[in-house]
Amino acid sequence: MTPIAQSRPWRGVLVATALPLRDDLSVDHDRYAEHCAWLVGNGCDGVVPNGSLGEYQVLTPEERAAVVATAVAAVGGDRVMPGVAAYGSAEARRWAEQARDAGCHAVMLLPPNAYRADERSVLAHYAEVAKAGVPVVAYNNPVDTKVDLVPELLARLHGEGYIHAVKEFSGDVRRAWRLAELVPELDLLIGADDVLLELAVAGAKGWVAGYPNALPAATVELYRAAVRGDLDTARRLYEQLHPLLRWDSRVEFVQAIKLSMDVVGRHGGRCRPPRVPLLPEQEVVVRAATEKALAAGLA
Repeated sequence: MTPIAQSRPWRGVLVATALPLRDDLSVDHDRYAEHCAWLVGNGCDGVVPNGSLGEYQVLTPEERAAVVATAVAAVGGDRVMPGVAAYGSAEARRWAEQARDAGCHAVMLLPPNAYRADERSVLAHYAEVAKAGVPVVAYNNPVDTKVDLVPELLARLHGEGYIHAVKEFSGDVRRAWRLAELVPELDLLIGADDVLLELAVAGAKGWVAGYPNALPAATVELYRAAVRGDLDTARRLYEQLHPLLRWDSRVEFVQAIKLSMDVVGRHGGRCRPPRVPLLPEQEVVVRAATEKALAAGLA
């Protein structure tokens, strides 16, 4: 990890890790530890446990804490940025404190997501979690939370000292340029795999990534090429990988990424309910795109 990534551990490629489950749907911690180490060994800078891809919403508190501990033991706290989303601000702060005490150097936080929160509520939420004393990366996902952290609000959150970066998942790549104008000190992180090239060109400092779970080497190469301005390499890889990357922005992203993991020889496996398996026609598309990537030498 570079010195700048050590001081800002959210920079680089941080994988929102899929969570391996046993046949009885209990968490397979041995497999999860191996997966985290495998990702870092294949060029990723760190991992993000307890995100949506990690199915945090259907974990018990004990499971959620254990997942963080497993990741830290596997790759070190400086490489682990847990999701700390919760319905209540006090609970989210407690998750941030748990991450801090486990040795993590940053956390990722959604805005209030139990209801359509207004600006005052968003500010109060981030202020409360910032009390944990661990750097916070905001996660803007207005598609799912119905709360939009627009650039002006992000600038205010940063100005108050509540956040240091934002994972941007709105899909509106124009926001990168507005953020650069309003608050250049705020690090922009790519939040959706299928706008990676556009946001990298616009100055993103990191990528909270989904598809490296299945194809870490090729996706890391894509990211590195894009941020250094090697557009010939980046465009070639982006074109090859985009049939898979676009699944990261779909409702079935967890199932799709886990299926791709299975196809390439990793353990993706099942999801906990209420997520159900892909429809047969969806499985055909994901499987074919993954096998095409394998045939192109991208695994």
